[in-house]
Amino acid sequence: MKVPSIKQPSAFLPLAMSLTALAIVLGHAAIYGIVHEADEGTAAHLFQLLMAAQLPIVAYFVIKWLRVSPQRTVRILVLQAVAGFAAFVAVYYLT
Repeated sequence: MKVPSIKQPSAFLPLAMSLTALAIVLGHAAIYGIVHEADEGTAAHLFQLLMAAQLPIVAYFVIKWLRVSPQRTVRILVLQAVAGFAAFVAVYYLT
């Protein structure tokens, strides 16, 4: 069986989704500024959907690859976690 790589969809999709969520947050802050809104807008809903939709993909990745190649799987999981953490940090500091 092959080893997991970043080229597999279950590895790169969560990264892409986290980076897209980060871009949405940064883009919203760049266009509208840091504004405390009473109601969540479209950007907030897109962020929430992107971050929540990653969970089943990451779970599939872990179930499929953790037994086959634990070291590479953990490296990719750390990369995914850092990307998700960056998106949440942006939300925390910019809202």
